[in-house]
Amino acid sequence: MSTEPETTEDAAPETPAAPAEGGAPETEAAQDAPDAQDAEGTSATAGELSEAEAELAAQRVERERIERRKAEKKAPIEAGTKLSGTAADLLAAVRAVESGEKPPAAVFEEPPPRRPAPEPVRQPQPVAPTAAPAPAAELVESVRRVLSGGGAPEALAPQVAAVLGEGADDLLRADPWQLLQVGGVRPEQADGFARALLGAQCGPDDERRGRAVTVWLLEQAALAGHTALEMPALVAALAQRSVPDPDAAVQSALAEGEALAFQDGLEESGEDEEAGEERPVRVLVGLERYALAEESLADGLARLINSVPKEDGSAEEWERAASAAEGSAAELIRAVARHGLVLHTGGEASRAEAAALVDAARGVGLRVWAAAHSPVGRGRFAELVREESGVATVAGLLSGAEGPGRDPDGALDLDLLVVLDAPQLDVEAAALLTESLPDGARLVLSGDPAVLWSVGPGRVFADLLAVRRCPQVASRRPDPGPLGELVSGIGVGELLQVDAPGKEVVIVPVRDAGEAVHRTVQLVADSVPRAIGVPTEQTVVITPGHGGAAGTRALNAALKERLNPGPGRFGGFDAGDRIAYSPAPGRTVPGQVVGADAAGLHLSCSGESVVVPKERVEQSVRHGWALTAHQAVGGRWPAVVVVLPGDAAQALSRPWVYTAFGRAQRHLSVVHGVEQALPRAVAETPAKPRTTRLPLLLTAQVPTAG
Repeated sequence: MSTEPETTEDAAPETPAAPAEGGAPETEAAQDAPDAQDAEGTSATAGELSEAEAELAAQRVERERIERRKAEKKAPIEAGTKLSGTAADLLAAVRAVESGEKPPAAVFEEPPPRRPAPEPVRQPQPVAPTAAPAPAAELVESVRRVLSGGGAPEALAPQVAAVLGEGADDLLRADPWQLLQVGGVRPEQADGFARALLGAQCGPDDERRGRAVTVWLLEQAALAGHTALEMPALVAALAQRSVPDPDAAVQSALAEGEALAFQDGLEESGEDEEAGEERPVRVLVGLERYALAEESLADGLARLINSVPKEDGSAEEWERAASAAEGSAAELIRAVARHGLVLHTGGEASRAEAAALVDAARGVGLRVWAAAHSPVGRGRFAELVREESGVATVAGLLSGAEGPGRDPDGALDLDLLVVLDAPQLDVEAAALLTESLPDGARLVLSGDPAVLWSVGPGRVFADLLAVRRCPQVASRRPDPGPLGELVSGIGVGELLQVDAPGKEVVIVPVRDAGEAVHRTVQLVADSVPRAIGVPTEQTVVITPGHGGAAGTRALNAALKERLNPGPGRFGGFDAGDRIAYSPAPGRTVPGQVVGADAAGLHLSCSGESVVVPKERVEQSVRHGWALTAHQAVGGRWPAVVVVLPGDAAQALSRPWVYTAFGRAQRHLSVVHGVEQALPRAVAETPAKPRTTRLPLLLTAQVPTAG
């Protein structure tokens, strides 16, 4: 590992370091999510429905179908510019979350600052997508009057009307704490609104407040990755929010159907069995949305594991294909020949094994599709397979914008689906994928278990690896070179000193955030192109969070000034700006600004033209020279500059470092200002745990290993 020599260029003026906003894996993911909020209406052309709108319409159809199916089961589930003061603070909080400027405060052990996402993709059968209608003008005006009466900013009226729906004005008058359903609103702000409306009738022991805060906490937990919360954790969190009787608040939310309770039996120890003691249970509370998705996912996975795949291709054909492959790729082909669900783990080099599987399965006559997390990942995988036409993104596959289409029964018209970047699947996307597979189809989930988990709730890939109910094939193909050695060491908790004769890894020490920004601009604009030969447009900067003196906003501002200065005539953007476009929460597509007109901001994203209406630009488009690790996951670039200012020390974890460092193909520069916090994070800070029900649900349906 080499250190870049100091240059003669003057250092930038020192600026005080600001606390980094977010930055931990889940926090950073949450920061990314608001960028995509309200982007569902974005379309490729001005008069067409967007992919996100199609996803939302399909989601409504699928959710109704799942709810009907669950109801049929015999065993029920147990059960303003002129504003000031509080109103200005409330509007600022909502706007800050919407724009990604800052997250809400932490809840529970890990901060979950992500605006509640609209329901994701659901399309088990063909639907005619229609955009959700905007709230009626009369309703918005009525809500505006209620907000004004409670001292809340009237500018929130359209959003409140959209979230609460018909009768939103009456609902707010009857229960002011329903304002908590709006992203960015916190309990203390809703309390102030309630006091202004209710006067002496308002108090911390109000049953309505207890229910609303319970639901808000469950939403915040979902934003942190949990699909449910254990009852003691929820009760403790309610007590911290000044709810006098937390148990009664939870019971009220359950009675009103705003939350669901579950009693999950835990595994018995041998001593308990001999003593004849009752099986231990844990009581969980969660939102119906995630409960249905997790149960649907368990059902779909069990169907794949317990079923016999279609006999497409003879045993001899499969064996010939396996014999022609090398190493663990042959094991993967043989496992897929015999099983409906197979897990494949490995680093970047292991994608070649998934590509070998795709080619082999096509060779024996299967209809095969592969799906990656991002357009960048889709393009990289398409280069590895013989037929590029069979590669899509997960979002495109689920929305119907890409992929094989649906058969008459509404299932995907394929025999084998290979999902890359499997750790990025949340429970809702994974549930839809499994429910969409026809009987007899095969599913392969392939990915690197050491990278950051999904932005949405759940840890699907990690849970499946843990329960060991289907074949698992671990790649034996190491990532090459000094970068591969460095990243492999991080994966096992060691920050190695690697030999980098070709300056594959360079450490750039800095004293403060101001110097970190200065050196980053110097690397991207001059040092990396000159010394490494990687042009500026093929270099990406990764930093722990959006906020702070060296977050994405500060870095992008400095990089724009150096690389593409301009007045920002198009909503803060100029033609030629690199951008990060978020068409839906948790999804980031890199691109470039082409221009703007009355239709909106024109972008070129992964070779496709996109028009973002001007009212959506602030929420769904950022400058994209600098990204967070969650925005960058699933992609790789010839050169990567990872920025670690001193105020980012608390944000670091092994998965974050592994993901950020692993985005580099040829060269990695580390702008290092965290001293011993970096090796300490790699050695001592694994992924934060998430509470999920999938392992127990799947174990109950698949009692023996596949």
